[in-house]
Amino acid sequence: MDKFSIGDKEVGNNNPTFIIAEAGSNHNQDMSIAKKLIEIAAQAEADAVKFQTFSAETLYSKKTPNPDYLKGKIQDKSIWQLIKDIELPREWQQELADYAKEHGLIFLSTPFDYDAIIQLEQLNIPAFKIASFEIVDLPFLKELAKTGKPIILSTGMASLGDIEDAMHAIREEAEVGIALLHCAINYPPPMEDLNLRAIQTLKQAFQVPVGYSDHTRSITIPSVCVSLGASIIEKHFTVDRKLKGPDHNFALEPNELKKMIINIRETEAALGSPVKFRPVSENNLYKIARRSIVAKKKIPKDKIIEASDIQIKRPGYGISPKFIDIIIGRRAKKDIELDDIITWDLV
Repeated sequence: MDKFSIGDKEVGNNNPTFIIAEAGSNHNQDMSIAKKLIEIAAQAEADAVKFQTFSAETLYSKKTPNPDYLKGKIQDKSIWQLIKDIELPREWQQELADYAKEHGLIFLSTPFDYDAIIQLEQLNIPAFKIASFEIVDLPFLKELAKTGKPIILSTGMASLGDIEDAMHAIREEAEVGIALLHCAINYPPPMEDLNLRAIQTLKQAFQVPVGYSDHTRSITIPSVCVSLGASIIEKHFTVDRKLKGPDHNFALEPNELKKMIINIRETEAALGSPVKFRPVSENNLYKIARRSIVAKKKIPKDKIIEASDIQIKRPGYGISPKFIDIIIGRRAKKDIELDDIITWDLV
């Protein structure tokens, strides 16, 4: 399936890039910040705003060591406690979904447990986005497939075999739309880890819409991905990168998110089609600024035209320079003045 719909947006098959503004946990458990994030996404003209529905109890064992990327960012706090501190209060979700709709956005949230699937289904979200880390949880993917909703699956750290297993598990349950997001896992990742050409590999291997989930601070990388064929871009953003929390430091600030989306739309417009053609806007310069054969001196009627009588100059609506050898040796039908453009009726 090379395309499917998310709400009123068609994804894949040369449709406009579906842009997900990833609010994630950057609400800091503050409803006013959560709503501000929705406003920012709408002002930037994203297609969707996405949060995350998780709980520490179902996400991490309390015995999980802290990952390296959090070293120096949190003090005397476990990853379990950090997650607990940034959970999205689930009773907020209906209000946030309504607020997103009021602002012309599709509301999405990534579920991380079975209750989250049920709760998000009750909100009638149009698709599920699944984090890279969950790609190996095949029972969870099967449960998602039972909803019949499209699934956007991030593939950070995954092998082609992992992706194949995940897609097979989903399709065992239902023939739902699937999109894959290439992703480099780190917060932020170094540029040499991005391996963006893998977008083309995923498209060729799995024949589904492919996009990119971007953890860099760059506003240009997403446009590069679109030029490589990405149909979806997911990008973290924040009200202020200086806020406390694990995901603020690599997220885009409001003006950057807007610039990123402008860049993507300009890239789409510029990519055009594989057909090499002359646009209508070039018609005038095609005639004026190309070259053709012009009289270098006055050429009297009946004179045999010599190479010294003509030159190649602009404009371009005379005889093309490629016919110069045909013109030399022909007779002038009438007087040709200096700088006259040579046309076929003159020879």
